Amino acid sequence: MSALVVIPARYASSRFPGKPLAKVAGIEMIRRVWAIAQAAEGVSRVVVATDDARIADAVAAFGGETVMTPESCRNGTERTHAAVVALGIRDMAIVNLQGDAVLTPPWVVAALARTMAADPSVRIGTLATRMSPEAYAALRRQKEGGQAGGTTVTFDRNGDALYFSKSLIPFVKKPGGELPIFRHIGIYAFRPETLAEYVTLPMGPFEKAEELEQLRALENGIRMRVVQCDYRGRTHWSIDSPGDLAEAEAILAREGELLATYDGSARVA
Repeated sequence: MSALVVIPARYASSRFPGKPLAKVAGIEMIRRVWAIAQAAEGVSRVVVATDDARIADAVAAFGGETVMTPESCRNGTERTHAAVVALGIRDMAIVNLQGDAVLTPPWVVAALARTMAADPSVRIGTLATRMSPEAYAALRRQKEGGQAGGTTVTFDRNGDALYFSKSLIPFVKKPGGELPIFRHIGIYAFRPETLAEYVTLPMGPFEKAEELEQLRALENGIRMRVVQCDYRGRTHWSIDSPGDLAEAEAILAREGELLATYDGSARVA
C-alpha cells in the first residue's frame, strides 16, 4: 500500500500569520515541506490542505497539488481528514506532515510509510527517536526551568504506545549509558477509516491535562505503533514563531540542506 502525504497549512496563524509562505533560507516553508514529502520513498502522492487562496496559488506556482478545506477545521488532523474526504481516498495510508516541519528528513517520513505498508493491522503510526544522555540532560534542564516543550513516549515490546507525556518518562533513577527515553516526533499516519473515527472522538482527561492530541487514541482504545527513527545527526526542529525560523536557518547553515533541490525531483531512502 502506498502512502498519501497531506500537509495541512493555514495562513491565519495567531503567532506567525502567513507562516507557510515565509521563506526559510530563500525557499518558502510550504515548498520545503512539500519537497521533503515528495522525496520520501513509499510516498506516491503529496497534497497541501489549506483554506487560503494565497497558499493554494503558491503551491500551484511550484507544481504542487492543493485541496481546499473548510476554515472551520480546528487543527491539522481535522484538516487532513477534510482533505481525505474531499479526495475520496479509501485505500492509502495517510501521513499527516505539518507544514512547519521544514527540517524533517525524508527517510523519517519513509520509515513511517514503510511501517504502514508492511503491517495492515497498524491503525495509527507515529515516530520517536532515542535520546542521547546529553539530549536527555538538556531536556531535563528545560523541564526543570518550566518549559513545556518536548514530548516523550513509552511503548511495549511490540512498539505500541503506552503513554505520551510532556514530563520525562520513564523516570530514570540512575541516569547513565543508553537510556530508554524516546522523544516523540509529531508526525502521524492513519488508515482512512481510523482517521474518520478519530476526528469524532471526544477529548479525555489525559488529553486535557497534557494538551496532547495523540492521547485521544489511547484513551479510546486505539493502538498506536511507535516507529523508532534515526535522524542521522540532523537536528529536529519545527517553526512556530519568527524566532524559530531564524534558528532553522542557523541549523541549515551548520548542517547543510536536506535535499539537493526543492523542485520535487529528489528521492531519498
